[in-house]
Amino acid sequence: MAKEFTYMGKTLNELQQLTLADFAKLTNARARRSITRGLDKPTLEKVQGAFAQYKGAKLPPNTKAIKTHSRDFVIIPQMVGLKMAVYKGNSFESVDIQPEMLGHVLGEYVLTRKQVKHGKAGIGSTKSSSAVTAK
Repeated sequence: MAKEFTYMGKTLNELQQLTLADFAKLTNARARRSITRGLDKPTLEKVQGAFAQYKGAKLPPNTKAIKTHSRDFVIIPQMVGLKMAVYKGNSFESVDIQPEMLGHVLGEYVLTRKQVKHGKAGIGSTKSSSAVTAK
């Protein structure tokens, strides 16, 4: 039997009933400050609209992701179960919002840089490579 998810002693259903101001009181200082100063309005309206449409129901598999450039958007309880497409500088990366992500920001889940994969050194990169002839 799986353990029921709780955040600061409240279940997901209880969290989804809270207002943004009440949820902000449960989060850490950074998230609380972001929420009280105001989240990105267009993204917030899209999230609240999608939450109202699918409230309590499972999302259909072909549901479009909500696109946003706002990487510093705090994940709120109404976003759980939604798909968000977060901009990473050159394209949008899809993220499925899970309950464990509450209070974090979207940018944490979409990396903007590729991992470094070292190959062989190019010409001029080291002293010894200057002795190698260019072909």
